Amino acid sequence: MQKNIIKIEHPRQYHMVWDWFRVANYIPGYGREMTSDTSPFLMLDYNARWEILPQWAHRPGVGFHPHRGFETVTIVYSGEIEHQDTAGHGGVIWADEVQWMTAGSGLLHNEFMTADFSRVGGVQHAIQLWVNLRSSDKMTSPRYQALTRSSIPEVLFGGWRVRVIAGRFWDIQWVANTFSPVELYDVRFDYAWQLDIEIPENYTTMLLVTEWEIIVNGKKLENGDMANFARSGSSISISSNAIAKVLIMAWEPIDEPISHYWPFVMNTEVEIRQAFADLNAGKMWTIV
Repeated sequence: MQKNIIKIEHPRQYHMVWDWFRVANYIPGYGREMTSDTSPFLMLDYNARWEILPQWAHRPGVGFHPHRGFETVTIVYSGEIEHQDTAGHGGVIWADEVQWMTAGSGLLHNEFMTADFSRVGGVQHAIQLWVNLRSSDKMTSPRYQALTRSSIPEVLFGGWRVRVIAGRFWDIQWVANTFSPVELYDVRFDYAWQLDIEIPENYTTMLLVTEWEIIVNGKKLENGDMANFARSGSSISISSNAIAKVLIMAWEPIDEPISHYWPFVMNTEVEIRQAFADLNAGKMWTIV
């Protein structure tokens, strides 16, 4: 039984996140209400392809800022993003790579375009997801996973490729450490083809077209469109008439209350106030 598409979202107005990250926001965040409809997804920012001009005396990016109680998953299609956090983690996410950061009990991190990319310029194209943690995991120790091009397994068949960022596809399973069941696939069509994908029942499931256009369960989606699926059903049919890229996001919902204020996502207002108290006391500022 196919998962029915219950809503198609077209690209919203783009805005700048700090300095030179030009994104459209698809899932509520940044002070807007987070709801259980998209659980455990809290936010999705899509940085569609756009040209960064050479910045000779400047590195565009986002300076140190705090997080607690959730994870960020950053997927880079083009460009270079350098990360540093106060838990002692750091590294560069190159094209076709993924950064999986667990804020957990709290840290500060920054994200800048690399010095070389800033100096030369080029196309920036990326996605960032915020994913909730269960109450039992919210105060876990911060963690950083760098999923490199060589470490992300890929399934090839006919005219499509599936890069398994997390979960299992056919007999291929990625070994990323996750706190709840997830299927996260970077799907690429090299020419006209069809792909049927099985998704577990009751998962929150979304699909974002990141290049060209496709047909999903009989409905046409263009670049930047995102489909939201019903939790019932267990299959999605995707076809393409040409080269295309699609991100499939499916996660087991977390049926818990959400209390949030921009950098922190917890279960109660008391926990949010405690997070700010810990931040002001310097408990998230220690660089290891």
